[in-house]
Amino acid sequence: MLRSLKIFLLLLSLLPFAATARAQQAPPAPSAQTSGTPAYSLSGDKLQKAIKVSRIRDIVHFAQAGWDIAALIVLLSLGVFARARNIAENISSNVWIQCLIYMPLFLVLLTVIDLPIDLYMHTVSLKYGLSVQTWGGWIWDQTKGLLIGMALSYLPAILLKYIFRKAPQKWWLIFWGASIPTIVFLVFIAPVVLEPLMNKYESLQPKAPALVNRLEQVVARGGLVIPPARMFWMDASSKTTQMNAYVTGIGASKRVVVWDTTIAKLTLDETSVVFGHEMGHYVLNHIWRGIAFTIAVLFVTLFLAKLFIDWAISRYGTSWQVRSLSDWASLAVLMLALSIFGFFIEPVTNGFSRSMEHQADVYGMEAVHGIVQNPQESARSAFQKLGEASLVDPNPNAFVEFWTGSHPSIASRAAFAASYDPWQPGKQPEFFKK
Repeated sequence: MLRSLKIFLLLLSLLPFAATARAQQAPPAPSAQTSGTPAYSLSGDKLQKAIKVSRIRDIVHFAQAGWDIAALIVLLSLGVFARARNIAENISSNVWIQCLIYMPLFLVLLTVIDLPIDLYMHTVSLKYGLSVQTWGGWIWDQTKGLLIGMALSYLPAILLKYIFRKAPQKWWLIFWGASIPTIVFLVFIAPVVLEPLMNKYESLQPKAPALVNRLEQVVARGGLVIPPARMFWMDASSKTTQMNAYVTGIGASKRVVVWDTTIAKLTLDETSVVFGHEMGHYVLNHIWRGIAFTIAVLFVTLFLAKLFIDWAISRYGTSWQVRSLSDWASLAVLMLALSIFGFFIEPVTNGFSRSMEHQADVYGMEAVHGIVQNPQESARSAFQKLGEASLVDPNPNAFVEFWTGSHPSIASRAAFAASYDPWQPGKQPEFFKK
């Protein structure tokens, strides 16, 4: 979470969440068993690897939050951000040129803070077979991400500095208001402009014609209009062994994306169930609900950040060499505030996300009824393969799941899918007519 915060002062960081966030409280998943065995399970060496990887992920997640906060405080105390400001101001008195100099330095510093942990996690991914991306490819992706961050952050940084100077008491409210159309715009352009910069996309039709025919059936059942021209194959296998399929974008940018790893590892029925879930996010307006939730979270977070910055600059401004709120170096204080509040707000955002994910699971199961021969077994099998590919621990720590889990556990989702059949006598589907 913290890494994405650094691309655009929280505003851009919440974009991925806005595009996939979820609503409504999910009921507890049943502890269903299939033929006397858990709906999702691992054994032997794969189980031990999953436990080790899960522990590493959990430890790194919490350690990184503390590391980032501590590193920002240290760099502020050493005057590093003030020196970057001085470089920009010594080169030009023009605020536009200053921003052009300061923001790349600022984002590079933030990237360097996380670099040791990022390097370690890529090493772990390679060691356990979760990633197949070469170090050269990984470095290039990190570089592209940094360059995109620099481009996207330029105008918001200029705007923020102007608001800092003109409205020091209401900057958070004005910036929040300006962020609303920006978030919607970014959700719109991301699949068309941003995502192709990071991944390779091709038409799905020549790659998997049978899958296109099947997805058209699922799309039609959901009442959507997504022609084959908007269905795309993504080259994921050059980077990862994991799988995904989803609907992205809004309006004219709406499209279907299926990873090549999904096509290679899942059956047609399993892929249909996975896609039905992702289509549910779109049909149930989760994108717009996610945007609304993001805007609400941003409102609270920026207000808290305003209070923190006022206190921090008053208390530590001299020692940090941050002259005032309108100082370029104050962006580091803002980042510190967002890092702190972003960590503590995680359970709220993830709880919201988990409930939406469950709702999409329900929709996906119902959407493929009559198209997939055995939706319960296909969904259970898909979750089994997805969990194995990502080395997901069948028994995650409850507290860690509560704090960090954007999805219900694979085990609970597989159990729910294996037992959910609203077409049985006495039951009713939630989203489709019986």
